[in-house]
Amino acid sequence: MSIRINVNGEERAFERDGMTPLLDVLRDTLFLTGTKDVCREGFCGACMVHVDGAPMASCLIPVGLVGDRPVVTIEGLGCTGDLSPLQRALEEFDAVQCGMCFPGMVMSLTRLLEENPAATRGDIRRGLAGNVCRCTGYERIVDAALACA
Repeated sequence: MSIRINVNGEERAFERDGMTPLLDVLRDTLFLTGTKDVCREGFCGACMVHVDGAPMASCLIPVGLVGDRPVVTIEGLGCTGDLSPLQRALEEFDAVQCGMCFPGMVMSLTRLLEENPAATRGDIRRGLAGNVCRCTGYERIVDAALACA
């Protein structure tokens, strides 16, 4: 089936089954590998993207249901030399460990800070509730997000 979606501000067209998870389309068809494939159950948050501005686990969304709603991946937020303020803060606070969970955390925190620019430590912790990290404590991540709030 022919599918068209807007990813990171660019219209993309490809042939895929409409029930294919958005995660697979992003990584295997569009080669946007920043979105991580970890649990495939919507539990870990590593595959978080924004669909029409809302954070969603891309492993759970069939690409055929995305329709004309814009999708933003970690690649759409910033890149080397042009990082978002949150990405710069996370780098300054040395919050990254292995990197598998990190794109999802950045996506979740970006949306949280857009909705609540004066987020508190508690708000940030609650905002990370759907993101699991197995190799670092969350404190440096929370500290970096708090510095951006």
